[in-house]
Amino acid sequence: MYMSCASRGEGAWGCTLPSKDKIDGTVTAGNASTLNDGAAAVLLARRDAAAQHNIPPIARILSFGDAATGPDEFAVAPTLVIPKILDMAGLTISDIDLFEINEAFSVVPILAIKKFNLDIDKVNIHGGAVSLGHPIGMSGARIIVHLLHVLKSGQKGLAAICNGGGGAAGMIIEKL
Repeated sequence: MYMSCASRGEGAWGCTLPSKDKIDGTVTAGNASTLNDGAAAVLLARRDAAAQHNIPPIARILSFGDAATGPDEFAVAPTLVIPKILDMAGLTISDIDLFEINEAFSVVPILAIKKFNLDIDKVNIHGGAVSLGHPIGMSGARIIVHLLHVLKSGQKGLAAICNGGGGAAGMIIEKL
């Protein structure tokens, strides 16, 4: 088994941290996101309300939903919400241009990449919470705002995030 360890940086805590998931497991504080400060805002409005206030919409929500599993299987929860919101929008994985899958733990997007055979170049294209940080209570807005900035007109983005206790939320947007 190949193992490497960063020797410097905010999140370098050593290579031999105890596993959080099981004996000989791989989920440790070393491959989890750090807790950070951050801010993001999303303004939701009906099209007519935005027009009334001269606010041009930049995207539309195609679908959103929640899914859950047991707390001990929290990392797979986003893989449960993804097919649900795709079905609600009448879309398939191949219709999605970019994915933002919050990685409170690095295994979360990896599970989705493997389960849905996602193109890794379309997932968390500027890094996820392990590299950017995970401001609890703001990360869902952050991944949506990131999609809003990187999608081009007509492109679709899918966001998914664990929300504690085995739950996950997801949303598909289309950039206008």
